[in-house]
Amino acid sequence: MARSKEFEVNEVLDKAMDIFWKQGYEKTSMSDLVEHMGIHRRSIYDTFDDKHSLFLRAMDRYADKVNASLLAEVKASKTAVEALHRIFNYMIAETEAMPTGCLIVNAAVELASHDNEVDNRSLESFNSVEQMFQRIIEWGQQEGEFSSKLDPKETAEYLHNISVGIRAMARTSTDKEKLNRIVNVSINLFLD
Repeated sequence: MARSKEFEVNEVLDKAMDIFWKQGYEKTSMSDLVEHMGIHRRSIYDTFDDKHSLFLRAMDRYADKVNASLLAEVKASKTAVEALHRIFNYMIAETEAMPTGCLIVNAAVELASHDNEVDNRSLESFNSVEQMFQRIIEWGQQEGEFSSKLDPKETAEYLHNISVGIRAMARTSTDKEKLNRIVNVSINLFLD
């Protein structure tokens, strides 16, 4: 008779996500994972197959959590301009409370050039964020907040690039005021 799992999968997945986020994929050993996740090596293999599969699941978990948080920020906004500010404020604040940068951006930089699965997941996550930005730009145009001359898709691509840059800069000692100035200048470019 098989033993039942003595852990909750999402809890240990969050722990794996945390250590991959802090150390990156290559620098995280199976011993690091066993220690940080608090489960046996055999349980990791039985549940997640291998380190790479665990990493992909951690990326998915991270993307789901971030997307839910970003959607909550948008829903809490009364205007499209407020939604953009809330999203970028979340991204800046996230860097203070959690490991630096964005797990998806970090994974893309570290692995996407030679790992098709990481590349695909990164692009999927990036596309999701761009679609969110596009909906916000369209909302702002309908309400007269943003210039009607803007192409919503192209503007969303630009905003996503800014968000990646903000998260990459957050890995350095760049101060929060500078990150906020970059956000403000970027949003002001779109105002009607």
